[in-house]
Amino acid sequence: MIDPHGPVPVYQQVADILAARIASGELAPHRPIPSESAIVQEFGVARGTARRTVAALRERGLVYTVPQRGTYVGQPES
Repeated sequence: MIDPHGPVPVYQQVADILAARIASGELAPHRPIPSESAIVQEFGVARGTARRTVAALRERGLVYTVPQRGTYVGQPES
């Protein structure tokens, strides 16, 4: 559940939820993560927030983006 009035920024809350899905295997390595549009719909956030969410996951090293293709879950560390 997203808390828009909490101390953690909304994009970070959404990134944490998606990171947990990656950690659990729900989002598998080398498979696409939800698109920005899907993030907007699922979490009820603005497109800019969805974009920041993906950027935060990329900064954490959890996902990688292929131009013109999308953003994918990275390979887990062994």
